[in-house]
Amino acid sequence: MICTDLTLHLRSRSRATSARPPAPLSTVAWCDSAFVSALRCSMRGMEQLGFDGMPRRLYSAYPSRLTTWLDCPRRFRMAYLERPPPPKGPPWGHNSLGASIHLALAAWWRLPYARRTPTEAITLVKAVWLEDGYRDAQQSASLRARATEMVAKYVSGLDPAHEPIGVERVVATRTEIVALSGRVDRIDQRGDELVVVDYKTGRHALTTDDARGSLALAAYAVATQRTLHRRCRTVELHHLPTGSVVEWTYSDGALERHLRRIDDIAAECRDAEEAFTRGLEDAETDRVFPPRVGAQCAWCDFARACPEGARAYPTRQPWAGLPDC
Repeated sequence: MICTDLTLHLRSRSRATSARPPAPLSTVAWCDSAFVSALRCSMRGMEQLGFDGMPRRLYSAYPSRLTTWLDCPRRFRMAYLERPPPPKGPPWGHNSLGASIHLALAAWWRLPYARRTPTEAITLVKAVWLEDGYRDAQQSASLRARATEMVAKYVSGLDPAHEPIGVERVVATRTEIVALSGRVDRIDQRGDELVVVDYKTGRHALTTDDARGSLALAAYAVATQRTLHRRCRTVELHHLPTGSVVEWTYSDGALERHLRRIDDIAAECRDAEEAFTRGLEDAETDRVFPPRVGAQCAWCDFARACPEGARAYPTRQPWAGLPDC
């Protein structure tokens, strides 16, 4: 053992001094030259041993953090690492619309059974409505009316007596690399299995590929199963503007492949964050966190701080992502 010599020395000192009165402060054991020599020897041994082979701390993340890295490492740095972060652009109207509908549906499921009606859903949308990101008050009012129609129609097709297993439920899982957690819109019980339900409010209709290829949905399925200890392989995208439901059931092999991909992404994020913490020169920063220029740049919160993206894709108006009224 590394500390054997030090331990033996301490024991011998203890036996030798047990019968003597306390020594003056200047001659206590920690100032003894032999003690200091043994301590230095022990420290050298610890330095030589190092921490090779020791498990690294799990990287903690939400699926959105990992997908941000995939979309653009520079945006990842600005959103999660820089303190203070660069100033964001104005809020997006489509985010306000989506958040309002999510809030209303979550509140609807928390009502007593007798009050779970389309009329109550309309009231809830109006109560939680977010005004940010719209062109003007008229557009906000028009979208609010559209949202109440969507939510009322959606809940009219639900069985209010079919109590979800979870609403806005936080679930979590871990691998050898990442501790992953996230909030699921709704978790249903279907027979002996659980189903992850994700509400969508975007302009475009969804396809099976949107569910099958979603890193976040795969993570939610695994995390739901491990948190609630019940089998969960099926995910559903409920698109409120069209009323469509896209379903996908993962095989065990597909979920394992998604988890391996999550590990790979998390390892990249962790290495980049550690490099950022150590300190990077300007040239190194762009190498570790390069901009990934693409159509997503037009919707980036940090477009004003990214010359490459702003030149290639001019920023959209805050209300550009809203559905037509």
